Amino acid sequence: MEKDLEHPCPWLELIPLDETDSTSNQIKLLPIRREMTVVTAEYQTKGRGQQGNSWESERGMNLVFSILISPKNVIASQQFILSQAISLAIKDTLSAYTTDICIKWPNDIYWHDQKLGGILIENELCGKRIDRCVIGIGLNINQQSFTSPAPNPISLAQITGKRFDRQEVLLQLLSRFYQYLKLIEQNDTAPIVADYHQSLYRAEGLHAYRDEQGLFMAAIDHIEPIGTLCLKDESGNLRYYAFKEVKVVLPHLELPN
Repeated sequence: MEKDLEHPCPWLELIPLDETDSTSNQIKLLPIRREMTVVTAEYQTKGRGQQGNSWESERGMNLVFSILISPKNVIASQQFILSQAISLAIKDTLSAYTTDICIKWPNDIYWHDQKLGGILIENELCGKRIDRCVIGIGLNINQQSFTSPAPNPISLAQITGKRFDRQEVLLQLLSRFYQYLKLIEQNDTAPIVADYHQSLYRAEGLHAYRDEQGLFMAAIDHIEPIGTLCLKDESGNLRYYAFKEVKVVLPHLELPN
């Protein structure tokens, strides 16, 4: 990381690694000693994305890290608030460096139609409440080229033409996430939900989606507290989808009218 990893946050334990298989695998082995524990890596050999995909990240170029928290006042049926909070923390942070950052449901970070980052969340329950939450994050910061078959990666450096101090970006992101966690702790989640909806990729208008029955056009109607996506199709029908049950069709893959 570009700067000294010392930090002034008493609520944060920051553990830097040079290389690991997965920061999420490593952080699961740790006890919770502070309100937030974070493991970073210059390179990970088995970084995971959604649906079992791998995450491409050149050594020392991006932010690859995992967060361990024990959130207060979050029951299992409302666990999506954690996904909304970390997505907004990332969006808020990157928006200080460029415009048009948005969140593709449930928690991919986009710039226009290109993917800047992804989030993978794993929760452990104690009764009906979230006991431990591991949030694995990959953000493309300084990488200049991508070789994986992923259709639309982009980095902050490619967008802006500038190189960024990854440590500075990380600490800003974690501070914003901490502030959102305090709102959740106080049961003041309405601002998080409202901001998340306003920040969604393709929040307005009809766009192409694909489910198990094929391609269709729809608009985002709302998202339920558990994270279910509700789309309104061209016929006015509401369609409800859990994670992985529907895909946004990217512009270059959409069929002509």
